[in-house]
Amino acid sequence: MRRLEMIVSRLAWFVPTLAGLVVIVFLITNVIPTDPVRVLLGENATQAQIEAMRAKLGYDQPLTTQLVRHFGDVLSGNLGTSIYTQRPISEDLAQRLPATLELTLVAITLAIVLGIPLGVISALKRNSFWDHVVRVISVSGLAIAAFWLAMLLQFLFSMKLRTAPLNGRIDGFGPEPATGFMIIDSLLGWDMESLNSAFSHIALPALTLALPAAATIVRFTRAGVLDVINSNYVLYQRAMGMPPGLIVWKYVLRNALISTVTQIGLIFGVLVTNAVVVETVFDWPGIGTFAVQSILQSDHKAIIGFTIWIGALIVIVNLLVDIVHSFIDPRGAR
Repeated sequence: MRRLEMIVSRLAWFVPTLAGLVVIVFLITNVIPTDPVRVLLGENATQAQIEAMRAKLGYDQPLTTQLVRHFGDVLSGNLGTSIYTQRPISEDLAQRLPATLELTLVAITLAIVLGIPLGVISALKRNSFWDHVVRVISVSGLAIAAFWLAMLLQFLFSMKLRTAPLNGRIDGFGPEPATGFMIIDSLLGWDMESLNSAFSHIALPALTLALPAAATIVRFTRAGVLDVINSNYVLYQRAMGMPPGLIVWKYVLRNALISTVTQIGLIFGVLVTNAVVVETVFDWPGIGTFAVQSILQSDHKAIIGFTIWIGALIVIVNLLVDIVHSFIDPRGAR
């Protein structure tokens, strides 16, 4: 019951959160001294053409009127038409979202697989050589800028060693689309050539996103294990002669990973925002590249649409993290 109340409580903030995002992004995009109509029509457009297009798009109306109208469009599911692609923004985002989700999910999976074991090892071997090595790597991972790491990996693995593609998502046309996820679609069609190509293309951008995330997971896991491993119930299990491995697996990890699981939800949001930079560097056809092009084109509606989709995605992910958190620690389901 408490878990259900927690879910309802989180969902109650869903609409106000997205509404706040829309207002903030709408005001910011209208403060920026650029005219999307001039960008759309080009430098050779006459003033009469500009005024006519501004009236057609509704940019000649007061900001409050534009905001109210945009809220009505959003509630009806109409995010408008993109100046950049001349297509409905919802269609552009729906077409590109699987690429971003696939990249983000692979990156966060890689970060968890690397971060949690390294954090546990670092804590169990506190102040040893391996602990210092892991701590140096984790600090370095947090300090490295995503765009610099992306270009470094491109230079090393794509241009020098030639072991990974430089950009793109897959070679050729790819597998028959079913889910939009190249890896899953390749498995569903049992297309091993496409599967190998999908893995080779996603390796570098996923690694770029995963390394800083893994560094954060290492630090939180290490701190959580160190906090739990000296608790009274762990000392009692040691005194009872229980094997160290079983103590770590059964008693330490469940309590130590509470803060780590919470942090993973925050990391997902960071990965999605970092994906904007990484997708641009690797020419990955996700919503990150769409957002960058929308910003360069001063496409206000597309920017707001991108913000709504990302905001909704992050809210949903954090709700899932809260649910997982409630299973790990039922006391937190409130």
